[in-house]
Amino acid sequence: MANIVVLGAGLVGGVMASDLSKQHEVTSIDISQNNLDTLSGIKTICADISDKNTLQDLIKDFDLVVGAVPGFMGYQMMKNVIEAGKNIVDISSYPEDPFGLEKLAKEKGVVAVMDCGVAPGMGNIILGHQGDFITAPETSDLFGYCIARQCKQILNGGDILEFGAGSGVLASQILFELGRLNSLPNKYYIIELSAHLRYKQKQTIGRVLPELIDRIEWLTELPIGFSGVVIANEVLDAMPAKRLTFSKGHFVELGVNVDECGFHWQKFNEPYLNAKVCLPLKPENEYTTEVNLQAMAWVSSLYDAITEGTVLLIDYGMDRTEYFHPQRNEGTLRCFYKHKASDNPFCNIGMQDITTSVNFSDIADSAINEGFKISGYCTQAMFLISLGIESYLTEEKDNEKRVKLAQQVKQLVLPGTMGEVFKVLALSKKQTVKLDGFKEQNLVSRL
Repeated sequence: MANIVVLGAGLVGGVMASDLSKQHEVTSIDISQNNLDTLSGIKTICADISDKNTLQDLIKDFDLVVGAVPGFMGYQMMKNVIEAGKNIVDISSYPEDPFGLEKLAKEKGVVAVMDCGVAPGMGNIILGHQGDFITAPETSDLFGYCIARQCKQILNGGDILEFGAGSGVLASQILFELGRLNSLPNKYYIIELSAHLRYKQKQTIGRVLPELIDRIEWLTELPIGFSGVVIANEVLDAMPAKRLTFSKGHFVELGVNVDECGFHWQKFNEPYLNAKVCLPLKPENEYTTEVNLQAMAWVSSLYDAITEGTVLLIDYGMDRTEYFHPQRNEGTLRCFYKHKASDNPFCNIGMQDITTSVNFSDIADSAINEGFKISGYCTQAMFLISLGIESYLTEEKDNEKRVKLAQQVKQLVLPGTMGEVFKVLALSKKQTVKLDGFKEQNLVSRL
């Protein structure tokens, strides 16, 4: 049993303190007595921990510090804790780079685990080591090379903006190939909220393309007046969706309830009504599906940020007709744990990946309503074939390498792998170029 102090007793810190108290001695510290009064069976201290001396004095007898303070004070709090020689696990999300404290932590012999909240979250850190998904860029460099070919056609002196750059592998692939094609962008922007992932991306790109690292700029929000190509590979599916079920003549939202038996779905009482969403008109009773308002809003927000250019959305999903097929009566919600799939989000909590497929018709409707033009929609397989993925095979003279590349191409384009499940949707603003990626197939009419 450890002696743990939780700094911050707000909505998150309070729950953490309560959970930890089931197995450990826990003390909660907060400046608000009202917050502390909501905790039962836990030692509490009302104090201003923004004061360095006060904080370090209060934590000196504890085995572990858990940080749950607001983001604006998170970095300084973490620094003060490390200086005191205490191990810390922190959930705060702040703009400063926590790796600036790495040297201090090593000097103090301290273990500091940061970004365990929503960006990227402990689940992200765990899945980073034992992940259930292998994304297209990690399958083969050829994926990024083909994306680069499409970028070359559009760039014309513009920039590239990537969302959800993950480990930085896709950015490295695109920049490498654009360099080979003498078509490098002026800037390669990456929007990344997680300091942990920013550090990982810098390490990856710096190791592969040290000469281009100065072209990379990390942002935490959309730039203004962007011109060029926006890339979002497996971003939309990560956005939280609402789950709906048809009951007594109308759709209702499903929430999560908890009782002595654990977590379970709970129907809302009121009908779900939203003019932005198209739903099946007469499904069978208990027909269940999902809508992703955040993904639709995110696409809408891009329009004002772009002066001119093209957005490439690559994700697993389908058009509305297929999404709402009568036989898909349990929706698209899927959970993955140790490479095994299920539809139960209430087990392996915090350890499994939870996702829903993308309704590309909803995304297209939102884009059109804002002013985007739909420039193309097709399967990932036909997009890569249109951009000449097979040419990389024919150009490879080494037979052993060519066999290896052939296996990678199969993984990217065959129907039973990623080829048909993943789709590519292109949205354009003030861009008249007929995109090469949709030469062999364009399914816009299905949207």
